[in-house]
Amino acid sequence: MLREIENAAEIVYRVMRPTAQQRWPLLDQRCGAEVWVKHENHTPIGAFKVRGALVYLDDLRGREPDVTAIVAATRGNHGQAVAFAAARYGMHAVLYVPHGNSVGKNRAMRALGAQLVEEGHDFQASLEAAAQFSRSRGAHMVPSFHPLLVRGAATYSLELLRAVPDLDTLYVPVGLGSGICGAIAARDALGVRTRIVAVVARSAPAYARSLALGRLVSHDVSTRIADGMACRTPVQDALDIMRAGVDRVVEVSDEHIEDAMAAIYDDTHNVAEGSAASGLAALLSEADRMRGRAVAIVLTGANVDADLFTRALAGSVARSSA
Repeated sequence: MLREIENAAEIVYRVMRPTAQQRWPLLDQRCGAEVWVKHENHTPIGAFKVRGALVYLDDLRGREPDVTAIVAATRGNHGQAVAFAAARYGMHAVLYVPHGNSVGKNRAMRALGAQLVEEGHDFQASLEAAAQFSRSRGAHMVPSFHPLLVRGAATYSLELLRAVPDLDTLYVPVGLGSGICGAIAARDALGVRTRIVAVVARSAPAYARSLALGRLVSHDVSTRIADGMACRTPVQDALDIMRAGVDRVVEVSDEHIEDAMAAIYDDTHNVAEGSAASGLAALLSEADRMRGRAVAIVLTGANVDADLFTRALAGSVARSSA
């Protein structure tokens, strides 16, 4: 597995450099721990998803060189990644998003050359519409979870765990699962002892419920801030990997995510979208448990609409003043 992740890294590094893992003194003080921040918000699309898309489309080009049209469903970062990679491989990307999706993410996907289709009330509905388009038009369907996407995502954890091999705990947000499954793969390939914590939005609890019950459970989504974690139906393969490789699950509320967004901005001067801030929200909820330890969070993306970010900061300030 290590060689496979290293091969994936070679594909990624043709396009981008490894991202930084950095400590910020104010964040250390806030958490009472040695906190490493993996800056996946600093990739060419402002999110870690670009890694998996580059690896997936590189493989697709090798296997099916005549593919010119691809389709995917997304809430934004997966779509930006697919559009970015598609442009490099000379493919046309059609992306399905639910109604009411992030305005900024929609604009970014179009700017990257993708054709955007708004259909469905949530991600699952958009996924079903994209699959129907794939069947009817013969376009290749790029899944939202796949071993190649996991392998690409694993490259950021490989960078982090090689830089900080004595890391006690790594907090990873869970959307459909490529990021956390990649973290498990990198941890196991390197043979380090880092505990991996799955962070799930309390208002999108499908993976938390599924892990607790030991079987796949769908659940409605109501999060207003963490669209990257808005999963209604988990993926069985991801669930199996998580059950075997995750130390525990921490659920965080929208309010705690907003507070974490504000803390990241105050302490590191970085913008984090809701899902990206959820790792810090989970760490802060376990501050006593983690005190004095070397821990890490992943800023999985920075793609948040300005009005949503402003409301999140305002809400956090109002709660801290109450």
